Amino acid sequence: MNTGSNEPGEVAVATDETEVDGVKGDSEQGLGSRAPEFVKARRALHLSWQVGVFVIGLAIVVTGIILLPLPGPGWVVIFGGMAVWATEFVWAQLVLRWTKRKVTEAAQRALDPKVRRRNIILTTIGLVIVGVLLGIYLWKFGIVMPWKIKDQ
Repeated sequence: MNTGSNEPGEVAVATDETEVDGVKGDSEQGLGSRAPEFVKARRALHLSWQVGVFVIGLAIVVTGIILLPLPGPGWVVIFGGMAVWATEFVWAQLVLRWTKRKVTEAAQRALDPKVRRRNIILTTIGLVIVGVLLGIYLWKFGIVMPWKIKDQ
């Protein structure tokens, strides 16, 4: 996965944290652990911190996967779990950066007038097809549903 750019042969490189007007931007932050310094200073504590972050993130991601077929914000919960993982693991930070870039590109493409026009036309055609099918169903069977059992 190339998270640095769309050019072949380039790879993402961890950079030092930079500040813009005294505020660290999300894309300007360096890669790596965001654990408190006293946790990073002790290897056993840092390892247990990473295990805890992984378990909590895994629980959130599994909850999101369970919510996918159910009515609920499944993808939002999955990306929330990825964000928890990204506080500690570089691979999750890279996946989130790639995902943010792709979502931004998709949003920009969706705002393109040609794409919007095409989507409106396709939606209209789909609604017409559903309306025709519904009309045929009502003409053939009426308002009574076919599985309704009549009293004997």
